[in-house]
Amino acid sequence: MAQSLAIAQAILAGFDRHYGLFRQSAWYAKQCFERGDFHRIRQLQRERIDFYDRRVAEALARLENEFRAQEVGALVWQRVKRAYVGLLEGHRQPELAETFFNSVICRILHRDYFQNDFIFLRPAVATDYLDSEPPCFRAYYPAVDGAPGVTAVVRQALADFGLACPWEDVERDVARLIEGARAHWQRTRATAFSAQPDCQLHVLRALFFRNKGAYIIGRIVNDGEIAPFALPILRNARGQIFVDAALFDPEQIELLFSFARAYFMVDMEVPSAWVQFLCTLLPNKPKSELYTMLGLQKQGKTLFYRDFLHHLRHSSDAFVKAPGIEGLVMSVFTLGSFPYVFKVIKDKRGKDTSAEHIRDRYQLVKTHDRVGRMADTWEYSEVPFPRERMAPALLDHLRQVAPSALEEHADVVIVHHLYIERRMEPLNLYLQKAKTAGAEAQLDHAVREYGNAIKDLVAANIFPGDMLYKNFGVTRQGRVVFYDYDEIVYLTDCCFRTIPQASTPEQEMAAEPWYPVAPNDVFPEEFGRFLLGDAGLRRRFLAWHADLLAPEFWQRKQARIRAGALEDVFPYPESMRFPRLAEELES
Repeated sequence: MAQSLAIAQAILAGFDRHYGLFRQSAWYAKQCFERGDFHRIRQLQRERIDFYDRRVAEALARLENEFRAQEVGALVWQRVKRAYVGLLEGHRQPELAETFFNSVICRILHRDYFQNDFIFLRPAVATDYLDSEPPCFRAYYPAVDGAPGVTAVVRQALADFGLACPWEDVERDVARLIEGARAHWQRTRATAFSAQPDCQLHVLRALFFRNKGAYIIGRIVNDGEIAPFALPILRNARGQIFVDAALFDPEQIELLFSFARAYFMVDMEVPSAWVQFLCTLLPNKPKSELYTMLGLQKQGKTLFYRDFLHHLRHSSDAFVKAPGIEGLVMSVFTLGSFPYVFKVIKDKRGKDTSAEHIRDRYQLVKTHDRVGRMADTWEYSEVPFPRERMAPALLDHLRQVAPSALEEHADVVIVHHLYIERRMEPLNLYLQKAKTAGAEAQLDHAVREYGNAIKDLVAANIFPGDMLYKNFGVTRQGRVVFYDYDEIVYLTDCCFRTIPQASTPEQEMAAEPWYPVAPNDVFPEEFGRFLLGDAGLRRRFLAWHADLLAPEFWQRKQARIRAGALEDVFPYPESMRFPRLAEELES
């Protein structure tokens, strides 16, 4: 028993070190925001993604050095789990600690032991009412007797974050927020706002940092109704802070937590309490995605897999090939009743690229700023699928294109490595349907969004490489998102050129380029030949995005990035930003 307890204590110590460093990175992000060091914030975001795997590796090394973990018997590991559960009494992050335990143990034990006796297939510690002291949110009461009033309460809520930056004009911002909240209330409820006895303002205690912004997240409670809000805080060139917009629409707030955005950095003592709070604002957002967007992607993976197993038990449809044009390097399948796709790297690929390179590109996307235009993925290993749920045509296809990824048993098919991401409608199918239906407004929107997606990627120093429509998807909110990563490179690694003028008719008619082309050379003039064969799409594209066909556009963007500029890509429409006399954001 002493050995079991000592092993459990060693694993928990590894987790506690991990979460301490996780919180420390959020504290550093606040300091960076206060001094306008936005490049360092991005660097912290990238570094933090590797924290978890490093701490797991450290825990494994300790278990091997101190306890010869590979020689420990199954009975002892069962006792280790029971001892670990006892250690979690009073712990502030028990669900995360359970996931960390799973990560460590699953690298020691054979998958035959991946059952609840040895790992946490089901949570052992409830977190429904767990919270910190003081609680995760501050509560303000503007309507009770003796209260200072709405204006003073909103001003105090902004001041309580204690940012070491002067406000540009806090009274102006407070007035705008109150006016915006009243207008939203009247617009959505067809009645003027009137503070009732239960009127409260709940604001999460820590700011949400991402790139150049800090976000205040909260809710208004009035007469039993809940109205969420999110307030992006930015800095001007003089180092002063201001509220850039007031977001009250739940769908707009949901986009802040989109799978196509970089993870937030936020200091949370009890993350489950923060997720519970966010669920009241975004009830349609699964907890797995909320944990992920808070930077706790391993917990997001755990919850997603539990949701996946629950869905399998309560559904009967089959896994089939995903609709759309077959990819050259990935095979994609889906379950119609489940809004995700499963992507497997092919053994037989249609282009000369290695599996290691593909994994590297997906990792690049994981650690990069996705600016709302690249889909995040969960990466899994050794995933068992019920054999009876795999459509025969899909299974035959996977055997042909990715045999090394499969391990077949009588009742399950194990996929050794795959990526899972939100399902979207392929842009080429979306355009085809809209054209067939004569939906001119949809075509206009899709083409404009397509070009905007490319420009947002460019702003984030990403050149997507293969820009065919089939490599983009349309989300349920109508946003166009890129999801084919094997050819992406940093924009600054490309050389954008003009096609040289042909000097002879033979050169002009040649099937192959008559001029030298280096591996990273890109000729934007050629984009139209591959992308704009349809006259209607070409007309629309040229109306909004003709600049993408000129090398000068790309060269200008490269120059700004090389000069250290961080372009502004807002996760909300430009129309929602508060008016300013002069645009002078700090870059």
